[in-house]
Formats: sequence, C-alpha cells, structure tokens
Amino acid sequence: MKIGLALSGGGARGFAHLGIAQFLYEQNIKPDIISGTSAGAIAGAFLAAGYLPKRTLEIISDINFLKFFRPAMSWSGLVSLEKISGLLLEYFPDNSFNSLKIPLIISTTNYSKGENVNFDSGELIKPLLASASIPVIFKPIMMGEDSYVDGGITNNMPANLLHTKADFIIGVNCNPVGPANINHNMKEMLERSLMMAINYQTKEQAQLCDLFIEPYKLSDYKVFSLSKAQEIYDIGYESVKVAFSKLDEDHPLKQNFKTV
Repeated sequence: MKIGLALSGGGARGFAHLGIAQFLYEQNIKPDIISGTSAGAIAGAFLAAGYLPKRTLEIISDINFLKFFRPAMSWSGLVSLEKISGLLLEYFPDNSFNSLKIPLIISTTNYSKGENVNFDSGELIKPLLASASIPVIFKPIMMGEDSYVDGGITNNMPANLLHTKADFIIGVNCNPVGPANINHNMKEMLERSLMMAINYQTKEQAQLCDLFIEPYKLSDYKVFSLSKAQEIYDIGYESVKVAFSKLDEDHPLKQNFKTV
C-alpha cells in the first residue's frame, strides 16, 4: 500500500510538519510520495531527500535557515528569496527532483497566467523558492518567461496531486483559523484574510485525505513566529499522536503494513 503525504503552507507553522513526520516515522510509517506547498514544500523536500525530521529541525535551527525568509516589513520593496539558492545547494547539491529518494510534487502559482502549476521533475530549487514566495512580501520567482509565487494561493494542501498516486493519503494543514480580536492593524488583517481564504479552499482537499490532521493550537502562532520552532514542532508531534490514538486497532496505519 502506497502512502501519500500532503503538506500545507503556513510559514513558521510548517515546523509542525516535521513533528508530525517524526511521530509517523517512529510508528514505522514513511511516505512513498509527498506533495507540498510553501513551508510544506520545504519540509517535504528535506524529507524526500532522506533527511530525518529531527535532523531537519536541527539544520534549520542551527544555521538560522529561516532568517532568509524574514521579510523587511515595509512597503518600499519586496524581499528576494533568490539569495538563499546557494544555501539550499548545500543540502540539495544535485538540485534535481530526480536525485530525491522519495518522489516529490511542489505546488506553485503561475502569477503571470493566474493558474496553479506543479513541478515534479527537473530543477528543484527554483520551484521550491517559488512555492514559498508569499505575495506582497517576497518577489516572484522567474522561470522562463513567467513569474511564480506561493502555491498556497491556488492549492495550499495539494492532496489532489496524490489522488491517483497513493492508496492512503495523509493531509496536514498547519493553517487553522482561530478566533480573532477585531482590533487588528493592517498587516494583521491582511495576514488573517489570506489565511481565511487559503483555509477555505483547503477544506476541499481535506475531503480527499484518508487521515486529515489540523493542529488547532497553531492558530496561536503567526506566519513569521520563527523563534517558536521547537514549540511548533512539538504541537505537530502531539497532534498526530492524539489522532493516531483515536484510530481503531484494525486501521491500516496501525497494522504496521509499511516496511522500512
């Protein structure tokens, strides 16, 4: 039985993906194929390359990986993600989907044409950066004649990309929308509005999942809560642990059917 893992975007909240993957790995459950958007694409790429979840957290924490994603919050200009290409090459030296140990599909948005575009072959790093390029904050990534931005705009948890490629799909949404104070400033309103729009279309993708995980506690964290990596990781771990405990004993995930 083939397991598919669909990972949503969510900025720093994407550290929850690593906690969830850690628990699954401990249960002898590893994905046969991964799809991801934005932070989910980054987590998915490290997992697909063979990095263990805890090791990925260490890598990102030790080198302050996400400092390159911290925007200069002003309206004077957009921040480019292209500058971290060299850093990513240290961890993905072949810069190729074909070199990954687990097949990976990255969801992006073609800004020029206004459509969702997915990548699963060829150059790895540019689609990865494109998928994480949050509009208004980061500059679009140019590929060919077109510019690309965050895949979350058109498909934030791409479970549909696994529908014909996996027998059992695990979907993870790290963008739960909790209650809010009405006294928001413009930046907070923009972020919340975007999260609400993204979360609405994620509900359709959730219907395609055999197991859907949405850690509600993540609603207390912001997209750029970069200093909370370990907390967010732990929330992911505990959320899937609770979800797993509620499964029937004869559930496929508890039958240890995956040999690794």
